[in-house]
Amino acid sequence: MNATMRRVVIGATAVSMALSIAACGKAGDSDKESGGGSSGGSKSIGLLLPDNVTARYEKFDKPYFEAKVKDLCSDCTVEYANAAADPNKQAQQVSTMVTKGVKVIVISAQDSAAIKSSIKAAVDKGVKVVAYDRLAQGPVSAYVSFDNVKVGELQGEALLKAMGSKANPKANVVMINGDDADPNAAQFKQGAHKALDGKVKIAYEQSGLWKDTVAAEKMSAAITQLGKNNIAGVYSANDGMAGGIANTLKGAGLSNLPLTGQDAELAAIQRIVAGTQTSTVYKAYKPEADTAAELAVALLQGKDIKTMASTELTSASGDKVPSKLLTPVSVTKDNIKDTVVKDGLYTVAQICTAQYAAACKAAGLQ
Repeated sequence: MNATMRRVVIGATAVSMALSIAACGKAGDSDKESGGGSSGGSKSIGLLLPDNVTARYEKFDKPYFEAKVKDLCSDCTVEYANAAADPNKQAQQVSTMVTKGVKVIVISAQDSAAIKSSIKAAVDKGVKVVAYDRLAQGPVSAYVSFDNVKVGELQGEALLKAMGSKANPKANVVMINGDDADPNAAQFKQGAHKALDGKVKIAYEQSGLWKDTVAAEKMSAAITQLGKNNIAGVYSANDGMAGGIANTLKGAGLSNLPLTGQDAELAAIQRIVAGTQTSTVYKAYKPEADTAAELAVALLQGKDIKTMASTELTSASGDKVPSKLLTPVSVTKDNIKDTVVKDGLYTVAQICTAQYAAACKAAGLQ
C-alpha cells in the first residue's frame, strides 16, 4: 500500500469513527431530551382520545392529563390526537405516534377490538400502552377506569328510585345502551340489568351508539311501538344520548318521565335541575386523568406499577392487565352541591344560567 493509499484509508477510518461517536452521542443525548413537537422523543407520551362529541374529553381529560404529566415530569411532553369517532383514524394515529418516537401511549379506544393490531404493533416497537377509560384489546401494560358494572348498577338503582311506586315487574322501561364496539357499554348494560331485571319490564332495548341523534330516533321508535302512555322510565347509558331522548320525550308531550344518564355533563346537570333528566353518574375526570398520567410516567421511567394498578382484569383478547378502578357516584338533584359543585367541576353560576335560575332556586342551588 503506497503512502497516498494509506492516507485515504486512515482518513476514511477517522471519518467513520467520528460518525460512530456522533451517533452514539446523539443516542445518549436523546435520553436527556424532552422530545415533543413533531419529532417525539424519549420523554414523549402520547394521548389518544376517541371522539370530540363527548364533552369531557377535550374539556377535562386532556388538560388534566397534560397538567399531571408536567407536574410529574417537567421535561416530558404530551403528543395529542383525537380520533373524531373514527377507528381507522385512531389506528393511523397510533402508527404516527410510534413513528414520532413516543415511548408510552395512553389510549381511550374508539373501537377496542379494531385497535388490537395497532397496539400490538406499537408494543412490538417497544412502546408501552395504557388503556384509558376503555379496556382496549391487545398487550396493554395497564388500564385505568371506573368500575363500569357499578356505573350501570347506579344508573339502574337511580331509575328505580325515580320511578318510585311505578316500579313493578309489569312497568315498561326503555333501554338505550351505548355503542357495542365500546367494551364499557357492555359493562354498563350488565350492571343496569343487574339492578333492573325482575323489578321492571325491559320492553324496548337498542343501542344508541353514543349519539344523541341515534338515541332520539330509538326513543321515537319505542314510543311508536309501546305507546307514549305505556312507558314508565327510560335508561340512557350516557348524558349525550339522554339529551336527544329528552328532546324526543318533550316533542311527544311526555314530562316527568324518569331518565338516567352518565358523565355528569353540564347540560345533564341543568336538565336534572329542570326536571327533564332525573340522574347521571359522576366519574370524576381529574382522578382518572391523574392516575393515567402517573401510570404513563412510571412506565416511561421503567418503574414497577403493581402498587398503582393492583387489580387484574382480563380483556376481551385474553390479556391480563394490571388495572386501577375508581369509584363512581350517582348524582340527582339532591346532591349536585355535594358532588360536581364541591369538586369544582362546575360553579353554581355555570349551572344556574338565566334559563335555569328559577329551577336552581327551587332546588336550593341559589
